[in-house]
Amino acid sequence: AILAGTFKPGDRLNETHIASQFKVSRIPVREALQQLQAQGLVMNYPRRGMFVITLSEEDVQRINSLRILLEAEAIKLCRANLTATQERRLTSIVEEMENTTLHSYFDASLLDLRFHRSIWTCSGNPYLEKDLDSLLTVLFAHQALAYTASHANATWPLDHHRPLLDVIRGTSNTSPETAMVNHLRVRYTNPERFSSLALSTAVQSA
Repeated sequence: AILAGTFKPGDRLNETHIASQFKVSRIPVREALQQLQAQGLVMNYPRRGMFVITLSEEDVQRINSLRILLEAEAIKLCRANLTATQERRLTSIVEEMENTTLHSYFDASLLDLRFHRSIWTCSGNPYLEKDLDSLLTVLFAHQALAYTASHANATWPLDHHRPLLDVIRGTSNTSPETAMVNHLRVRYTNPERFSSLALSTAVQSA
């Protein structure tokens, strides 16, 4: 219902009403909402309840600014720790993204997120992996809903991940930070806006 647009971003999800609608008790509804929260589609606000995920444009930009720094670190660690098995897994996902057409924005976002999660796991730092997963699951879900709600012919971009793979493999001279900025610019305008990278650019321009 969320992905179909029956529930809009920002809508409150009332357990009692949903249980009545589906003619079930509140327990399976509560469990379902917890699963949706883990997927990033639902947010739980203390003393207010569960709501369909919604982020402002500034929220998205602030998350991206932090993402550049954290994921660049994950890429560096992944490059240092990369095994043949991990390289094959990353390559396989990139090839799948380059050769697959997904009509569901949410399915496309999950495939996209699978690639990035593989990088975080490869970093070998479970705390970094946990923080990135917590931060970006919400962002990916928000973007999937935004694409769905737009009713436009936009497609979820999936064919721009190979440059990140090249950096991880060590076959690119691009820095991880620059690679992440370039990666995010496919979908976002000025993704580094709130990061120290933007401050550095401003100083150089002055």
